[in-house]
Amino acid sequence: MQVVSVSQDGQHRFSKQVTPSIQLLAGLGVQGDAHAGTKVKHRSRVRQNPDQPNLRQIHLIHAELLDELAGKGFTVQPGDLGENLLTRGLDLLGLPSGTRLRLGPDALVEITGLRNPCAQIEHFQPGLLKAVLDEDEHGHLIRKAGIMGIVLSGGEVKAGDAIHVELPPPPHRRLEQV
Repeated sequence: MQVVSVSQDGQHRFSKQVTPSIQLLAGLGVQGDAHAGTKVKHRSRVRQNPDQPNLRQIHLIHAELLDELAGKGFTVQPGDLGENLLTRGLDLLGLPSGTRLRLGPDALVEITGLRNPCAQIEHFQPGLLKAVLDEDEHGHLIRKAGIMGIVLSGGEVKAGDAIHVELPPPPHRRLEQV
């Protein structure tokens, strides 16, 4: 389980720029990223209530999703879907709420929930929204566009860093949309 790439962007754009490393700041998110802060920064949520706590300080996507999308004819590169961290070898969507991820030598992130893909993904590439949504055997919606988290301990994170998983105590709760 490792970090494949890291990305950030100081502007509210759909995609983020891949960088050699990112600095995580405890309680805030990714230094220099438009979504960093203690209060919600995602535009749709700011319109609903700008005083909500920011449970979306950092966005993680599994590289296996990019592989799946490539198999369906889409061209999606690291950072294109707005993630801060692209991972490989870790079932992000299967982690329970409250899971903690140790990234690099110092950073600690707590998973808060699933990313709900918005219409911007469809503007990026037509058909992509449908491709990142699925249904399970019971007809329940599966959101595959990554997970969100908060930064508990800061530190530098870069491609190649190992990821260590710390599961919360049982009973485990499935990730829900945040």
